[in-house]
Amino acid sequence: MKKTDFLSLALSAAQIADEKKASDISVLDIKELTSIADCLVIATAHSTPQINAISQEIEKKFKENGLLVLRKDGTKSDIWKVLDYGGMIIHIMSQEIRAAYDLDGFWKKARNISPQPPKPKAQTVDIVDLDAFIEKSKK
Repeated sequence: MKKTDFLSLALSAAQIADEKKASDISVLDIKELTSIADCLVIATAHSTPQINAISQEIEKKFKENGLLVLRKDGTKSDIWKVLDYGGMIIHIMSQEIRAAYDLDGFWKKARNISPQPPKPKAQTVDIVDLDAFIEKSKK
């Protein structure tokens, strides 16, 4: 039987959450601290529709690759959804709930393997000749 690489799956879940505009995404390696899972993914969503979209997209993409969620919690919640894949648990939370429960603080001894946030793209700015602009606007 092939062993599931839950850390790679967690990074995939984090990428899916990022594509759905989640913020403050953490991927924590907890296998040395507990037997409940190998890793956690924690993501902040800024609305109920976004929480639902992120959880549904993760489930859909994983199901397409033959990985089914074992347990779900918060199916009727507007503020927190949990997807349990056995060795990986995904928390999608509102900003207020994330601050209140502070899972990142609770698991502060875990190794953070979060991918680096994407670097902002350089923006180009058109340089305007101010004198010419003023003269043109007078006409």
